[in-house]
Amino acid sequence: MKIAVTAASGSLGSAIVKELVQKTGADNVLGIARTPEKAQSLGVEIRKGDYNSYADFVKALEGMDAVLIVSGMDHPDKRIQQHRNIIEAAKENGLKKIVYTSIYGAEEGNAFSPVVGSNRQTELDIKDSGLQWAIGRNGIYIEPDLEYIDTYEKEGGIINSAADGKCAYTSRTELAFAYFKLLTDDTLTGKTYNLLGESLTQYQLAEAISKTYAINLPYKPISVEAYTQQRQAALGEFLGTVIGGIYEGIRSGKFDGHSDYKTVAGREHQSLHDMIRSFKSLSK
Repeated sequence: MKIAVTAASGSLGSAIVKELVQKTGADNVLGIARTPEKAQSLGVEIRKGDYNSYADFVKALEGMDAVLIVSGMDHPDKRIQQHRNIIEAAKENGLKKIVYTSIYGAEEGNAFSPVVGSNRQTELDIKDSGLQWAIGRNGIYIEPDLEYIDTYEKEGGIINSAADGKCAYTSRTELAFAYFKLLTDDTLTGKTYNLLGESLTQYQLAEAISKTYAINLPYKPISVEAYTQQRQAALGEFLGTVIGGIYEGIRSGKFDGHSDYKTVAGREHQSLHDMIRSFKSLSK
């Protein structure tokens, strides 16, 4: 089976490409990237694909059997049509299957909800495509926190608005394995799965990072308003608002839910400590 992966130059897309190459061989995997040069190191054929261009994907998906659509990073009001460009191009090329990396979270109630809502519309579009499909709803990635450890130390700890709320963190490597299964195991077709790890508080996250890295990293909660303003100042209004909404969602329990990871992967999700140790090992 010939499998195409969109956004192959991105962190999740490249992780999925690498997993597929390891499990199925490079000849069966195609990467699609807006800037192909950024994905050349993956060791597979790379074709150009801008989410805004239906024509790009009609050409990029030629000869493919399945496509893994990595959810776009644009504003929510733009993502729906961008994803439809890929869905329609898949239909045009007679692909058999679409797998989509959606997101877990609340469809209303916080500043991240518009992103979740746009993902839900794409889920409906895929179900209505007439093709075989499988959808994963990703939990929050652990990697950004681990990549930010030096900054956390300089700032005196992990500081955000999650308070006592729990978050079912996952990792891109765990998700890559799950998407390999969703692409290749036909018994998983036609369903939506929550791809989540164990639920934990920011206090537990700070404790686990401190233990693994042999540092003292406390957690310091602040208000939703203060954290959102802080993120907007650092990242710009759009992304800062989205990040603020994520932590508002964690605070209110919207990222603490039932996981289907074992059903998809055939094994338990990695523990928090194992994810942190794996990241540390790969970062050396």
